[in-house]
Amino acid sequence: MIPILSKLSKRFLSQKPSSFKRFLYDRIDFSAQIIGITGGRGSGKTTLMHQYAKACKYKSSQILYISCDHPSVLNADIYAIADDFYAHGGKLLLLDEIHKVKDFSAHIKAIYDFTDLQVIFSGSSAMNIKHEIGDLSRRALIYEMPVLSFREYLALKNIAHLHSHTLEEIVTSHEDIVVDILGEIKPLEHFADYLDHGAYPFFKEGINSYSNRLLEVVNTTIDSDLASIFNISYEKLDALKKVLYMLCSTTPYEVNKSKLSASAGISWSTLSKYLDYMQKGSLLNIIRGSKGHKTIQLPNKILLGNPNLFAVLCAKADIGAIRESFLVSQLLTDHQVHYHHQGDFLVDEKIVLEVGGKSKDAKQIAEVENAYLAIDNIESGYDNVIPLWLFGFLY
Repeated sequence: MIPILSKLSKRFLSQKPSSFKRFLYDRIDFSAQIIGITGGRGSGKTTLMHQYAKACKYKSSQILYISCDHPSVLNADIYAIADDFYAHGGKLLLLDEIHKVKDFSAHIKAIYDFTDLQVIFSGSSAMNIKHEIGDLSRRALIYEMPVLSFREYLALKNIAHLHSHTLEEIVTSHEDIVVDILGEIKPLEHFADYLDHGAYPFFKEGINSYSNRLLEVVNTTIDSDLASIFNISYEKLDALKKVLYMLCSTTPYEVNKSKLSASAGISWSTLSKYLDYMQKGSLLNIIRGSKGHKTIQLPNKILLGNPNLFAVLCAKADIGAIRESFLVSQLLTDHQVHYHHQGDFLVDEKIVLEVGGKSKDAKQIAEVENAYLAIDNIESGYDNVIPLWLFGFLY
């Protein structure tokens, strides 16, 4: 085993773990031999692995943490390292940023086939796990780590520790839920801060540096992760960033292929691939329509992946786009979201949501069954009018 890896692992394990656990921690079945955690950069994947390493039954000497984007790991044989670690009594192998390892799936499959090591790996959400790992995908448990919910943001800031609610509970009992929450906090006092700088746990490291850190996340995701995973040439990377800048100041609208392609300066066939790449990299959310269980391929709406991205990508963000970006980012963790021709979104093929500000009325969805307004800048709602911030309590 490379000595520097052992040294770095000991340094990692010696750190004090964060006391705050993302919601995903309690959902993971840690009895599985192979566990994968995917998600955007900065979402807390490494912290979660660290927390498990400190809480599990294994001794520190039986755990090896490897950051796969560390220079010492480049061109290293991960399976050979794992086999040597196993031979010396190793029990738990933590592989961070595994998408940096060439043919990583072959290494993990060999570790699974020839050792009893428990392996927990993290990687970009842009990885196609089923394609990369093949047969192993049936044995591995894969989890997706989204950005912080509004509820998690409040807990991480130690403002309030409140429990989550299902979508069904929110649409049927939002008035009662809000009364309980108002007994603890004034949500509107904190919601604007969340929309600006609350989606990533690293806000704890300083609000003043948050924008720079988030911009670094965007650039690294495009220049490093997406470029290597999808073999994008360096000269094409600016086109991806141009699309992000264009979308951040645009009112959400039904996609016009010609207009969007012309604005980006590339063909629709190329642009559609880039949009898909950036969605997989957690930078965008593409909302398509549906006909029953069939999803229409042409995107109807394209939104930035979370509301915080607006602040670092454009000088004057569209408030409608921010609201819709927030709602979709919270819903997609556990729900399917499609475009709806009368409301803004159709959730799980049964709930229609229309997003807006205080002046928004229900005329557009008046004849739509099971339809609700998600309204910004209101503390509480009534009937089918639900405060937008409450959808931040879904996880």
